[in-house]
Amino acid sequence: MRTFAGMVAGVGVAVIAASVWSGGAAVAACPSDGEIDRLVADWRARTPSKAIAADGTIADALCGQDKFVRRLEEMLGAPVGYKAGLTSAAAQKRFGVDSPVRGVLLEDMLLEDGATVPAAFGARPLLEADLLVRIGDAAVNGAKTPEEVLAHLSEIIPFIELPDLVVAKGEPINGAVLTAINVGARLGVRGRAIAVAGAPGLADALAAMTVRVTDQDGNELAAARGSMVLGHPLNSVVWLVESGVTLKPGDLVSVGSIGPLLPPQAGRTVTATYEGLPGDPSVSVRFE
Repeated sequence: MRTFAGMVAGVGVAVIAASVWSGGAAVAACPSDGEIDRLVADWRARTPSKAIAADGTIADALCGQDKFVRRLEEMLGAPVGYKAGLTSAAAQKRFGVDSPVRGVLLEDMLLEDGATVPAAFGARPLLEADLLVRIGDAAVNGAKTPEEVLAHLSEIIPFIELPDLVVAKGEPINGAVLTAINVGARLGVRGRAIAVAGAPGLADALAAMTVRVTDQDGNELAAARGSMVLGHPLNSVVWLVESGVTLKPGDLVSVGSIGPLLPPQAGRTVTATYEGLPGDPSVSVRFE
């Protein structure tokens, strides 16, 4: 299988990584503490907020994200991993970027299979089929292909992410704004983990699987193949490392949307089923 850099015009990744991590880059115009105070207050109140970093670089946005996440840690606990966003060509086109964006997952964002959540859990709540992977060892930071990533994972976990776009309708929302609001990370429901060890053919299965989203009556709400995520879901891990993240054993990575973003509805139970993974595992969330 081709490397991630060969599949996704590596120039875009390199440019963003350089702008964020190069010591010779221009000093970022970080969002002010006052802007972060307002964003946190609106986030807590589940009130649509004003965009921050709308005219900034990804470096500016990551600086704002760092401030925002530090404030969220007071409510939601310590970081437990990362999320990749805009991992499909359609999503990147919609938000005017040529590579993914990244955010941070916090401990109390993650709920267990079958959780009940208010339909209005955020200012602009959404739901999406996703997938978590757990890092097994630090050698994953040298992986360049999905197969190499898989060799350094311990678990694959079904996951329905419940993001919150936060930003008020009519406000600009681009890659920098999404980055500054921590890529909308708010909640997510995780299913039973699948051990990577002893699951032959898992790399191919992850790309070929169909993730089907249904309601409590069996009506199909969405369906998509794993390959819509950067050609292979594990390419999100490769991208995170290439963007400057150093992953540690035990870290979780949310690979990104496998299918469209959907609106939650009170009284609906949503199930994502991973057809083609061992046992066709699933995960569900109920909205009230």
